[in-house]
Amino acid sequence: MNHVVERLLERRAEFLGYLRKQGVPEDQAEDVLQSALERGLEPWRSLPAPESAVSWFYSVLRNALVDRARRSSAAARALGRYAQERSDVQEPVESRRVCGCTRAVMQSLKPEYVQLIETVDVGGVSVEEAATRAGITPNNAYVRLHRARKALRERLEAQCGQCATGGGRCTDCYCQPA
Repeated sequence: MNHVVERLLERRAEFLGYLRKQGVPEDQAEDVLQSALERGLEPWRSLPAPESAVSWFYSVLRNALVDRARRSSAAARALGRYAQERSDVQEPVESRRVCGCTRAVMQSLKPEYVQLIETVDVGGVSVEEAATRAGITPNNAYVRLHRARKALRERLEAQCGQCATGGGRCTDCYCQPA
């Protein structure tokens, strides 16, 4: 066994070079190599000859790379799910400010526009859920919501002027509705 370990340790730099060529960052290559060495301690005892140790160890390194990729992929998927969950968190409805101008101008929009804006933007419901409630396709709901927001923004800018520009939010309203 000592001959096998010595033979492998003599090629440490070669193994690290292989790992770097496989895309493992330099700061992580040593960890992958150490992990593979630990993993390979038990099977080394059953190797028939020290000459085959190097080629055998490359297979151990490849398996370590596959395991690393799987763990990385699983971590990325978990992070993606977490990010999706966080993006689904809506600001509480009661903390959203809507000025009186917005309410007044909304009454001049088409009823289906008003319904979507109130459901999605004020109520915090997803566009898909709002589409189901309205009996339309999600694509139709996205287009309708886009048009509704555009119409609302244009009317707010026409009525309120300066305080409604810059995104049409009209949350810091100081104008007096006509």
